[in-house]
Amino acid sequence: MKLADKVEFVTSTLEKLYPKPKIPLNHENNFTFLVAVMLSAQSTDKKVNEISPRLFKKANTAEKMNLLNADKIKNYIKEIGLAPTKSKNIKKMSQQLLSLHSGEVPNTFEELENLAGVGHKTASVIMSQAFNQTAFPVDTHIHRLAFRWKLSNGKNVMTTEIDLKRKFDKSLWNKLHLQMIFYGREWCQARKKECDCKICHKIKTS
Repeated sequence: MKLADKVEFVTSTLEKLYPKPKIPLNHENNFTFLVAVMLSAQSTDKKVNEISPRLFKKANTAEKMNLLNADKIKNYIKEIGLAPTKSKNIKKMSQQLLSLHSGEVPNTFEELENLAGVGHKTASVIMSQAFNQTAFPVDTHIHRLAFRWKLSNGKNVMTTEIDLKRKFDKSLWNKLHLQMIFYGREWCQARKKECDCKICHKIKTS
């Protein structure tokens, strides 16, 4: 299958399945969205959505979160992975927002990536979904699918991001990010060593 045909098949299939993908992490504002994305690292969105309401009821702004110490934050998020590290980062990130950004979540990659616990992938999610700026966040689902669909060599997530940005039109990136996540969860799961989902089957047999 030629690259152009593959790209067309992938995008058309995902568009039919997920024409209006919604952000899977529950949040109230940009601050709680940032915290939710930070919590989702090495955890599932489902688990984050289960534990975050109690935390956000107590602290849904940088000002309120800063009133909690790291141990108190950890108590709210103890059921998810890396809770000790995440609680410290959330505390420090809240302090940084207050001291550097008047308590508001910044809208540039550089400023976001300078926050505690915020890497490139998290910054990309915030830029694309909170601020509608063009980005292509690559999580484990997208990294896996890109390799299975022979759109990237699977070397690392940064290489995958570069490869996908080269192959898909820029106007599709924000939506495609969500569509691929949902497809990976529903049809092309990691536990399948040999996947025969619609897209994998088409690519293998073409």
